[in-house]
Amino acid sequence: MLERLKRAIVESYVGAIALGWLLAEGMTHFVGIFAAPVGGWVSQSNYRDVIQKNAGSIGFPFDDALPELLRAFLLLVIWYVLMRWLYFKPRDISSSKSVTDVEPPA
Repeated sequence: MLERLKRAIVESYVGAIALGWLLAEGMTHFVGIFAAPVGGWVSQSNYRDVIQKNAGSIGFPFDDALPELLRAFLLLVIWYVLMRWLYFKPRDISSSKSVTDVEPPA
């Protein structure tokens, strides 16, 4: 059943479109790893008057990057797994035997 699903996805280009979308989303979230802390820092500096003075020091918020890091990692792992499953052929295990495993003829 999985082989039929794989063949249908590859032949109808749905797999290529889905993989392209996953890769683009993964790259977007990877860029978000760097953009989210900068956006948080700009927001904090713009609204410094509104933030209470006893709320602690206002620094660069690296915590904003963690959700983007997790999203990017998961999307890229899913992309890689699907890419391997859909478009790469499995290795032939019998050809990976070394020459020393075969006995020479007598």
